[in-house]
Amino acid sequence: MGSFARRDFITLIGSTAVWPLTARAQRAERVQRIGMLMNFPASDPEAPIRVAAFLQRLQELGWTDRHNVRIDYRLADSNSVQYAAAELATLAPDLLVVNGSSVLKAVQQATKTIPIVFVNVIDPVGQGFVQTMEHPGSNITGLSNVESQMGAKWLQLLKEIAPQVTQVAVIRATGPDGRAGIETAIEAAAPALGVKIIPFTARIEAEIEHAIVTLGQRPSLIGPQVFQRANTGLLVLPGAITRGFRERIIELAARGQLPAIYPYRYYVTSGGLMSFGVDTPDAYRRAAVYADRILRGEKPADLPVQHATKFELIINIKAAKALGLDVPSTLLAMAEEVIE
Repeated sequence: MGSFARRDFITLIGSTAVWPLTARAQRAERVQRIGMLMNFPASDPEAPIRVAAFLQRLQELGWTDRHNVRIDYRLADSNSVQYAAAELATLAPDLLVVNGSSVLKAVQQATKTIPIVFVNVIDPVGQGFVQTMEHPGSNITGLSNVESQMGAKWLQLLKEIAPQVTQVAVIRATGPDGRAGIETAIEAAAPALGVKIIPFTARIEAEIEHAIVTLGQRPSLIGPQVFQRANTGLLVLPGAITRGFRERIIELAARGQLPAIYPYRYYVTSGGLMSFGVDTPDAYRRAAVYADRILRGEKPADLPVQHATKFELIINIKAAKALGLDVPSTLLAMAEEVIE
C-alpha cells in the first residue's frame, strides 16, 4: 500500500454564483467530499506544491476550511495505485481529482459514475479516457498537459543550448501514457536539426543508470567506430518513473557531461540544465475551477478537456557553465526563470 498524505477538511462558504434555490438548499444540507489521488512518494516536495495551488484556487472560489467540504488525500506508488483508487471510490466522494495517466486509468476502472477531474494527462482521447476534447462524453474531464508538437520543441531547445549535439538519447518511461505522438514528433524533427535519436526505455533505476552511463561509450551515429561523448545530449520525457528518479538522472547527466532538457521546472531546481513545460501549479489552479463547477452541479461530460496554456522555460546557468556551454541570449530572453 502506498504512502498516505495528511487528511484535511475544507469547506464551502457562500457563493456569489446564482444557484437554483432547491439545489442550493440541498447542497447546504451535507458536506461535499473530494478524493485526491497522486502518484508521488510522501517525501517528494512536488506533491504539496500542487495540492497547495489547488486549495488556494478553491479558496478564492469561495471554499474554506471546516464548513461544507472534505478532501481525502492519497499518495500512491505504481504498486498501490489500484488499491488507493478503489479505496477512494468506496468513500463515494462527489468528485475525484487525479494526476497522470496511470492514476486516471486506475480511477477509471474503479468508478464509472463519480465525476473525475484529471491533470497532466497526455492525449486523453488517444488513451480512451474521453470521447473528444470538446465533448468528453462521460464522467471524466480535465487538463491535458503536453501536446505532440512539444517533442519537436524540446529537441529544438536542446540543440540551441548545445549546438554540438548530433545524437540525442530519449529517456522514456513505461506504461500507457500517450507518449507515442511526442516520440513521433521528435523523430520527425530530428533530421532537420541534424541529430539522430537513441531511444531508451526506463523501468527501474538500474536501467536508467546503465543507459546514461553507457552513452559516452556508444559509437557516434555520425559514422562507424566514432566515439564522441561531447556530441550526445539527453531528452527526458515526462512520466512517473523518470520523475521519481529525477535526481539520479540529473546527477548522471552531469557526471557524463551530457546536455539535457527536461519536461518540468522541478528538474532544473534539482540541478538539471534546462526545462520547458507546463506550469504545473497553474494547471492545478485551473483544475480547481473545474472542481468548483462540478461541485456546483455541472457535469464532466459537458466540460471540454482543456489544453495547457501556460508554459515556462527554465535555465540553470550553473549547470550550463559546468558543461562548458554559453547560453544564447535568445534563450535567456525567452526564459521564465534563470537559476544562477
